[in-house]
Amino acid sequence: MVIKQQAQAGTFESSDMLVLVEPVSEGTGRVIELHSPVMVQFGKSIKEEINNALDEYEIKDVRLICNDKGALSATISARVETAIRRALQIQDGVLPS
Repeated sequence: MVIKQQAQAGTFESSDMLVLVEPVSEGTGRVIELHSPVMVQFGKSIKEEINNALDEYEIKDVRLICNDKGALSATISARVETAIRRALQIQDGVLPS
């Protein structure tokens, strides 16, 4: 799938993650900028969670800026998925206005 617009999810609060998704040119690949106070201990597993979410939506070209504040695995997955769905303009279950 192709990212259509910039989108974000999450907050800067403790135990949360702010995720910003941006479209990039085709062929750029995945550019993931991760900022986390636990980068040394959990950086690899956080990036794995992010890539798993991108794989689910078959996204190859994207820029993600992730500011982690100690989020748990489920929170990371939820924030990344929400930002992706917003960027793809997927709104399942939303009532028409």
